[in-house]
Amino acid sequence: MESGKRTDVNKLGEFGLINHLTNNFKTKINRSTLYGVGDDAAVIDKNTDEVSLVSTDMLVEGIHFDLVYTPLKYLGYKSVVVNLSDIYAMNGIPKQITVSIAISNRYSVEALEEFYEGIKMACDQYNIDLIGGDTTSSLKGLVISITAIGVGQKGKVAYRSGAQLGDLICITGDLGAAYLGLQILEREKQVFLASPTLQPEFDKQDYLIKRLLRPEARKDVIEMMAQNQLVPTSMIDISDGLGSELYHICSQSGVGAFIEESGVPIHNDTQMKAIEFNMDPITTALSGGEDYELLFTISPSEIDKVKFLPDIYIAGEIVPQSEKIKLHTVKGNIHPIIAQGWNHFNQD
Repeated sequence: MESGKRTDVNKLGEFGLINHLTNNFKTKINRSTLYGVGDDAAVIDKNTDEVSLVSTDMLVEGIHFDLVYTPLKYLGYKSVVVNLSDIYAMNGIPKQITVSIAISNRYSVEALEEFYEGIKMACDQYNIDLIGGDTTSSLKGLVISITAIGVGQKGKVAYRSGAQLGDLICITGDLGAAYLGLQILEREKQVFLASPTLQPEFDKQDYLIKRLLRPEARKDVIEMMAQNQLVPTSMIDISDGLGSELYHICSQSGVGAFIEESGVPIHNDTQMKAIEFNMDPITTALSGGEDYELLFTISPSEIDKVKFLPDIYIAGEIVPQSEKIKLHTVKGNIHPIIAQGWNHFNQD
């Protein structure tokens, strides 16, 4: 380290930091390493018609989750699902996971049993085997690290870098609900801290809260794609907001994009709650995050394979890089889309 020099990690942000630290690591040592850092999962050649997909993620108490309103069972479930989502985002099928945790002395065996019950629920739901991991101590709180291992078919793995001019931009499910669920829970937490005797107001908020606490990975969409012989030209899961994920695809593919506001799927509950919080619903979709839906592109020639599939919405088109990334609003205005996904390091 250069003497006296200190750069704050917030200056680079999460993905800028990853790129900075791994820029000198080239995947040329082992021929079996087909793709390393930079996508939802690494790709490893198995010398068959399949490749191995490996993705890992870390969740830290106080940064990624708050146990004031997060049941340990749901936390175990979500910890697995967010990793499986990365494998599905490569157009692959997850097969195994490893789970490593660091725990402080305030966690009992019973608490950890509840956490692992959620992990088992996810394994059963997605047909995944738990094959290993590690446990150690933590000075403060709970740290979770899960690695997901899956398989993909050679020639059908979907990278972020494959979008082509004229491709159609597709989105699954609906966006922004998890972010609104977080706002509700944070509001009720503050009310509780101020007045512990007051009961939380969760009436008719079940959908939004569930989208945050117990998301689902889109296994069903990947299965539909296989059944209809549809291979996306690029794909990513929406964990940090539509704007951030679209930026990743465009920057790695060397293209621009436009999104039609009317094409972005937003649940009615999200629409109403966003207005209640004095937010524009499209902003929650662009910047909210934690939806774990899929954003992907397809060739225009494949439109007939998509337009009748359930829960998939055509929201825009890939354009030349010079046109950048823009939102076409329902009022006829055009605005630049800026990646404003959640910053993991700016927690002060």
